[in-house]
Amino acid sequence: MSTPSRVYFFGTCLIDMLYPNAGMAAITLLQREGLEVIFPQNQSCCGQPAFNSGYRDEALKVARSQLNLFNEDIPIVVPSASCGGMMLHHWPELFEGQPDRQLACDVAARVVEFADFLANTLQVNLQDKGEPTYIAVHHSCSAQREMNVASATDKLLAQLNEVTVERHQRPTECCGFGGTFAVKQPDISGAMVEAKTQAICATSAKSVISQDCGCLMNITGYAEKQQHDLKGQHIAEFLLERTS
Repeated sequence: MSTPSRVYFFGTCLIDMLYPNAGMAAITLLQREGLEVIFPQNQSCCGQPAFNSGYRDEALKVARSQLNLFNEDIPIVVPSASCGGMMLHHWPELFEGQPDRQLACDVAARVVEFADFLANTLQVNLQDKGEPTYIAVHHSCSAQREMNVASATDKLLAQLNEVTVERHQRPTECCGFGGTFAVKQPDISGAMVEAKTQAICATSAKSVISQDCGCLMNITGYAEKQQHDLKGQHIAEFLLERTS
């Protein structure tokens, strides 16, 4: 992908409702690289919760409402591998047999996950201005497998000289969130997040960094309930904090 001068920003539901600072940090980092960032005001959800729950008609309605908001032929930067994966990989399936499938495919093809875009399209050079710190990284299942962009976070963090990434014992395991999975299978989800969080807390890390806010919410929520002093940050917010 060539370096663009303009991009769309798809904020995601969790960032809109629970992690607005992560969204603003991502936009600031993009603008700092000289990009014009366009945020369509009527954007809402990618349709993933309904899609994963089997409500295809409802998911289609939600996804369809997004299509005409991103009509310029420029990248759509998504600060979530999970939402990015839904749009890039599952919209074409969701719109199968629909008259606007080609439009959906065209929009989906322009989706790029935020950390991947920063590391591999913009190839940013980061200067660490923070104090020495120890962190852990959680790569979401979508980042590792569906989008294959987990390495982008590692590539960005490797540029921060004063940041030590602590390697925990469960680096590739799911945190148990999985959107509606955590609601439908609370006991299994709870066991998974317990194992993941305990592995992170067994290191010297003071915070956990991720590309996906759903995972952060799950891990830090469990940590808080168990009275662990573990902070969570989206990669965008952490990078802006370290380099400003």
